[in-house]
Amino acid sequence: MVECAAEAARVARGVTAAQLAGATHCSDWDVRALVNHWVLYTSHGLEHRALRKPLPESLTGRDFAAEAGWASAYAAQLDRAVAAWADPVVWEGEVDLGMGSMAAPELASMIVKEMAVQGWDVATATGQQYRISDATARIILDVVTTHGALYRQYDGFAPAVPVPSDSPVFARAIALSGRDPRLSQTPS
Repeated sequence: MVECAAEAARVARGVTAAQLAGATHCSDWDVRALVNHWVLYTSHGLEHRALRKPLPESLTGRDFAAEAGWASAYAAQLDRAVAAWADPVVWEGEVDLGMGSMAAPELASMIVKEMAVQGWDVATATGQQYRISDATARIILDVVTTHGALYRQYDGFAPAVPVPSDSPVFARAIALSGRDPRLSQTPS
């Protein structure tokens, strides 16, 4: 969580105002829409889930990217979210999702996966690289493998993109999530 949050903050700081109107490989989302989704769920959502609170409507419709200093605000919110999960008690029990519940560690891993995969989306759309260690990438790959069918059911993942079996771990996670890891090698 800590590593992905730091990398997400770094990528966010690399997004320029001019890039917000740019296209992404995520259908129907420009960089601004992608950034707003990423900020909402991976920082505010992560903290609110730790605190066992629903996201308020004031956040769900907010255009974070329109605010001056949004990347620094995102980094600070990521710090608050990570701090909320630092309490061992937060990792116990279930988190109510409104339509059901999920074990806290499983939910946290899914949000961290979103932080990494959507961080890769933002990085790729803005000509940056998203870099995490192989150890963290293995965690992301495990989440993508475990929950891939669920994400595809709700159009969060496209069909897997074939990659060589000796591809880097994070590239395999990206490919399994329906993204083409070769896109990160092409400047936007």
